Amino acid sequence: MGALRPWARYGLLAVAHLLALGLGATVLQALEGPPALRLQANLRAELATFQAEFGACLPAGALEELLGTALVAQAHGVSSLGNGSEARNWDLPSALLFTASLLTTTGFGHMAPLSAGGKAFCVAYTALGLPASLALVAALRHYLVPLLSRPGAWVATRWQLPPPRAALLQAVALGLLVVGVFVLLPALVLWGVQGDCSLLEAIYFCFSSLSTIGLGDLLPGRGSGLHPVLYHLCQLALLGYLLLGLLAMLLTVETFSELPQVRAMVKFFGSSGPVNAEDEGAILGQDELALSTMPPSAAAPAQAPAC
Repeated sequence: MGALRPWARYGLLAVAHLLALGLGATVLQALEGPPALRLQANLRAELATFQAEFGACLPAGALEELLGTALVAQAHGVSSLGNGSEARNWDLPSALLFTASLLTTTGFGHMAPLSAGGKAFCVAYTALGLPASLALVAALRHYLVPLLSRPGAWVATRWQLPPPRAALLQAVALGLLVVGVFVLLPALVLWGVQGDCSLLEAIYFCFSSLSTIGLGDLLPGRGSGLHPVLYHLCQLALLGYLLLGLLAMLLTVETFSELPQVRAMVKFFGSSGPVNAEDEGAILGQDELALSTMPPSAAAPAQAPAC
């Protein structure tokens, strides 16, 4: 495969990506199609039962009109169900969570602007806020990556591990730490607090949030009849979880992207030309970063005694 031209490699990668998309769609269609049909049949049966029992008291089409209005409001995060703990969707904690979902590109979909001014402001705010968020993440990454590299450098020096194996060990350890602290532990807390979701659903929510998928079908505290103060505390806790968890996830992805195995795969699909000055400068910068995180005894090799 090394003899393939770059355009052939890119074509192979695109075909593999399309095959993965088709496989995912086929599996989801097989898994989710039957439950969706059963839910639709149950809904139609409930509607028919309601109309048979109370249809004489309602004008024709009144129920469908009421349900349509409720569904449109629900799509924008507005609902009158429950004990009123979520009646004010645009109070300060809710607005903070919504802006965080914009700047982190999570987009839970639990709320949406209703006014034209709100939609225009979201466009301008996101267009200006996303670059600022990326700059902040880049600055934090530049500061945190050397700190996270020190334990791996110490282990490599202590156990005399080759650099590729030490880098792989460090990436795996960081990945397990992030999964435990930002996925499994919050999922256990959510499972115990929410009450109406399973452990699998809690893990599903944590992973979809940290991967910025944000499907919005599950939100902590929403629809559980919590007191308004507790509900707002859940929103603020989710805000902090998003900011810290996404930073940890990005640092983990950055660590894995610097592995020699990953870089070799990227190089296979990249240009096979000679290394230019920019690439050489990047390589030297990474070497300097690696040396700066090593202990002095490991960074400075021992000189041979003079004869």
